[in-house]
Amino acid sequence: MAIVVNKPLPEFEANATGGLKVSNTSHVGQILVLYFYPKDNTPGCTTEAMQFRDKYKDFVKAGATVFGVSRDNMKSHDDFKAKLELPFELIADTEEKLCHMFGVVKNKIMYGKKVKGIERSTFLVGADGVLKQEWRGLKVPGHVDEVLKAVKLLKKAA
Repeated sequence: MAIVVNKPLPEFEANATGGLKVSNTSHVGQILVLYFYPKDNTPGCTTEAMQFRDKYKDFVKAGATVFGVSRDNMKSHDDFKAKLELPFELIADTEEKLCHMFGVVKNKIMYGKKVKGIERSTFLVGADGVLKQEWRGLKVPGHVDEVLKAVKLLKKAA
């Protein structure tokens, strides 16, 4: 089932670092930021993770919980999280269930070959469990500030 803006998230459950289980109902009452990225320890993904890290206190102050999501396994996530000192948890979507649900798996051309990859995307879920906003195929520079602004507007409207 695909996700749609202004509709509640479909049922899901996923494992995150820190032994957390994340589901469509686990964070009701909180604003949720789910950012999907292609791969741990790659240049763009490292930059994006560090930008979310550096603004993390602002997200928390605005009432949001942040999760990074990729297809990497838990060991890769634990190492990535420790290396960058990330204050938020990372969801290991090794079976691509969340990636497919959010429609972020795309065919890409890498070195002349067709490969399946994750399209860098961010989703903002309201405290009511409803998808409020999405950014797809985004560029890293300025993106985290844009998401933070949307979180603050959402909190103000609540």
